[in-house]
Amino acid sequence: MASQHLLLLCLAGLVLVSEAGPVGEPKCPLMVKVLDAVRGSPATDVAVEVFKKAADETWEPFASGRTSEFGELHGLTTTDKFVEGIYKVVLHTKSYWKAVGISPFHEYAEVVFTANDSGQRHYTIAALLSPYSYSTTALVSTPKE
Repeated sequence: MASQHLLLLCLAGLVLVSEAGPVGEPKCPLMVKVLDAVRGSPATDVAVEVFKKAADETWEPFASGRTSEFGELHGLTTTDKFVEGIYKVVLHTKSYWKAVGISPFHEYAEVVFTANDSGQRHYTIAALLSPYSYSTTALVSTPKE
């Protein structure tokens, strides 16, 4: 149990460090960070899809991309497009683990959340992956003007 708390603490620390972002680069309102708990490194080239819940309760594609060498995906959307609503982030974990030679349990990991219901915010969705489990956390902050 203590090791799980330590992993979550480390994940939160990495999220805080990544929140700073590159100097001079505008901050995207939605960022995804994925870490590989087995290898102790960023999870690179993980396919990520983002969906937005429509009025008819279906999920509409919103954005997609792949994590960088730092396990991060920036530039998914803009402040103008990222309006109040319910969003789903899907991480294609099975293809990631297969690419590194491991047979995983999960097909994918997903995070469903309500965004911007209290005004415009920036969201960092972070995931810590292992072949048989995953944990997620989020950092929600008010944008600096």
